[in-house]
Amino acid sequence: MARYVLVHGAWGGSYGFRHVRRALHAEGHEVLTPSLTGIGERSHLTGPLVDLSTHVLDVVNAVRYEDLRDIVLLGFSYGGMVVSGALEQIGDRVRELVLLDAFLPDDGDSVASMTGGALGGTTDGIGAPWLVPASPREYDDPDVGAWSNPRRTGQPVRTLTEPVRLRTPLEERPFGRTYIRATQDPNGATFEASAARARASDAWRYHEIATTHMVPENRPAELASLLLALAT
Repeated sequence: MARYVLVHGAWGGSYGFRHVRRALHAEGHEVLTPSLTGIGERSHLTGPLVDLSTHVLDVVNAVRYEDLRDIVLLGFSYGGMVVSGALEQIGDRVRELVLLDAFLPDDGDSVASMTGGALGGTTDGIGAPWLVPASPREYDDPDVGAWSNPRRTGQPVRTLTEPVRLRTPLEERPFGRTYIRATQDPNGATFEASAARARASDAWRYHEIATTHMVPENRPAELASLLLALAT
């Protein structure tokens, strides 16, 4: 039995992994999909003090309280920042790190810095809005979009502007690394630098899925198949 911890992205929630979670459960594996504070299923807890550190602790505490070890830890999209930061505290419990169309950061990077201020860079400052509104996403199936887009919630800006702390570069950590790239997203440039870094490095396994950014809902069976291969 493998143990998976799947971390969702900005403006989303763990509901996005519902089909992937069921597929992994059906094969007898343990799956944890923590919800990040202030968004998705925990949007009732939002506020201006919610930051990247809050989300890192959401994941760290979920893993520690369940006492999970030898895990496959996946970060989707913004979740790449979250799982990278969590490694400082739970890196010894990780068997494989998976970044799913996600940011691949170095120490001191933030979403704002990695996007040149396009995300989170215009709402800093005294009196500025602290919540970044959600924009609709494109899905392969319009019915999936009609279900998921209304569930997208505003994102506290400090989650996008706070730098991640990584004392050890991801490539130097003693576990496996897999990057999965969505190749048909109209806004694909956001993650291209991270994907290119993984493609060019022998430290990363690299896979592509021909779909838009919302991979867990567009292609749950294909994603589950890749994750099951890592379990063996």
